[in-house]
Amino acid sequence: MSGNTAVSGVRRSRARLGSPESAAWTGAYLRRVGVADGACALAASVLAYEVRFDDPGYRPAIYLAFTGLLPLLWVLSVGLAGGYDPRFIGVGSDEFRRMLNGAVSLTAMVAIASYAVKFEVARGYMVIALPCATLFDLVVRHQLRRRLHRMRSRGACMRRVVAVGHAPAVADLIGELRRGTYHGLSVVGACLAGGTMLGEIAGVPVLGGLTNVTTAVGYLGADTVAVLACPEMNGIRLRELAWDLEKTGTDMCVAAALLDVAGPRTTIRPVAGLPLLHVDHPELAGGKQVLKGVFDKAVALSVLILLMPLFAGIMLAIRLGDHGPVFFRQTRVGKGGHTFPVWKFRTMVVDAEQRRAELSALNESDGALFKMRRDPRVTTAGGWLRRYSLDELPQLFNVVLGDMSLVGPRPALPTEAAKYGDHMRRRLVVKPGITGLWQVNGRSDLPWDEAVRLDLRYVENWSLALDLQILWKTWSAVVRGHGAY
Repeated sequence: MSGNTAVSGVRRSRARLGSPESAAWTGAYLRRVGVADGACALAASVLAYEVRFDDPGYRPAIYLAFTGLLPLLWVLSVGLAGGYDPRFIGVGSDEFRRMLNGAVSLTAMVAIASYAVKFEVARGYMVIALPCATLFDLVVRHQLRRRLHRMRSRGACMRRVVAVGHAPAVADLIGELRRGTYHGLSVVGACLAGGTMLGEIAGVPVLGGLTNVTTAVGYLGADTVAVLACPEMNGIRLRELAWDLEKTGTDMCVAAALLDVAGPRTTIRPVAGLPLLHVDHPELAGGKQVLKGVFDKAVALSVLILLMPLFAGIMLAIRLGDHGPVFFRQTRVGKGGHTFPVWKFRTMVVDAEQRRAELSALNESDGALFKMRRDPRVTTAGGWLRRYSLDELPQLFNVVLGDMSLVGPRPALPTEAAKYGDHMRRRLVVKPGITGLWQVNGRSDLPWDEAVRLDLRYVENWSLALDLQILWKTWSAVVRGHGAY
C-alpha cells in the first residue's frame, strides 16, 4: 500500500466542518465565495441589461427587477448543486463542476418558467447574462483558490490530521501532504499498526497504536483521521472507530490500497452488504483517445499559426548567437516503444553531445536523466529559452504529425528507456507529451522517482478534463520559470 493515495478515499456521507478552528476558516471562506458568486452574477446581469436595452426610451422594468434578482437565484442554484460543499474547498475540479451544474440548472429553470407563464424572454439578455456570470464566477473562484493555496503554503487554513496505519504508509502520506500543501491537510500525529513502537515518524509524533486513535484526536485537537489500508483495521474495527469519531464530529477518510488510482476510475458498489471499490481499466483506446488526438492536432496547428512571428524571432536570436543550426533533432521513444525524431530549438553549443561524457560526473539527477543546473554547454539564448520552455515549441510539429500529444509522459531517450523495468514501461502505453504532471509539479527540480510516479499517475488517470487542467497549470509554471534548466 502506498500513502500516495493521500486521503482520496471514502468520507462519511455527512459533511462536517471539523474542529472549531477549522469551522471558523471554512465558514469564512464559503461566505466569501458566496458573496463573490453573487457579485459575479450581478455584474453579468447589469452588463446584459446595459447592452441589450441600450435605448434610453426602452428600459423594461421586469428585466431591471430580474437583474437585481439574478444574484440571489445564482447563489441559490449553485448551493443546490453542491457548490458550497466544504469537502471540495481548494482541491480538484468538483467545485468548478458543481458551479457549472448550478449554471445549467438555472438556465433550464428560467427557460421552463418563461414557458410556463408564457413570457417570451429577451434572448439577447439571457445570452449575455448567464454565460458571463459563469465565466466571471470561474475566474473569481480560481483566484480565490489560488489565494487559499498561498495561505496553505504558509501553514494557514489547514485541517489537522491523525494518520493511522503501518509506518511506511504513514511516512509516505506525511511526505505527500508536505509536498502538496494545497490539499489543506497537515498530519499532526500518527497511530501505528503492527505493534511498531516509535517516538516519531517523519517528524510527526506517534501517539500509540490502533486503540489510541480517539485519544490522539482529542489530545492534538485534530479534525480528521486518515486510515491507511492495513490488515489490522478490519471492517468491525473501522466501524467502531467511525462511531467513536462521530461523537466528536471528527471526519474520517479511508485510503484504498491502490497506487495513484482515483477519480472517475473508482466507484463504490454495494455487493452482498459490502462496499466494494470497483476499479475501471484506464481509457487507453477508443473514442475518447480519438477525441484527444483531434483536440491535440487542432490546438497544435492553431498555436503554430499564431506563434509564427515568435518562431521567427527565436530563430534569428539563435542564428545570431553562434551562427549554428537553429533546430536540434534528437531521437526519442514514443507510444509502444517506437522511436521518432523530436525537434527543439537548439539551446546548447553545437558539440554538446560530444562534451556530455566529460560532464557525466557532475550529473545532478538521481535517475536515468542527465541534468545540470548550470550546464556550461547552454548558450546565452538557450538559457532564456529553457527558462520559459520556449525551446519545446517545435514539438508542436510532432503533435501535428501524431508522434506526440500536448499532454502526456515525458518523452524518453532510447538510453533511458533501455533501463526501464516492467513498472516504468507503463509510461509507453500512451503518447509522450509536450507538457504533463511533471511539468506543472516542479519540472527539473523533481527527483527521478517522483517524475516517474507522476507520469504513471497520468497514464492511470487520464481524461480530457485532466489534460485541460494540466494545460491551464502549464502556463503558470512556464511564466514562473521554476525548475527549468
